[in-house]
Amino acid sequence: MVEPMSFLNRASVIVAAALLLPTSLASATSLSAEEAAGHVGEAATVCGVVASAKFAANSRSQPTFLDLGKPYPNAVFTAVIFGDDRPKFGAPEKSLHGAHVCVTGVIRLYRGRPEMILNDRSQLTK
Repeated sequence: MVEPMSFLNRASVIVAAALLLPTSLASATSLSAEEAAGHVGEAATVCGVVASAKFAANSRSQPTFLDLGKPYPNAVFTAVIFGDDRPKFGAPEKSLHGAHVCVTGVIRLYRGRPEMILNDRSQLTK
């Protein structure tokens, strides 16, 4: 019979996983904005020029959109920062427009287009 995991063992597993997550993201595959669509569901670093950037202050979740490759509505890839996390990034729609950036996280599809949600400043490098 398998013994149930003790609280200390469970806590050790959680701590170990938390410590390994940044390492796994740091070693993520590096891709161009154009390559991102072929890697949905994968942890990766996507790099490109911010072709357009917008803070949707009046939208429900107050997202900031950083469109890489081509400007909205033809963006190749979009990095999204929701309002709750925005203070960690300052005003990226102003400071990053036209900049070459890299974003790290899991690529997902939203309405058929690749994107990545940024929750922490460490996910974005300039």
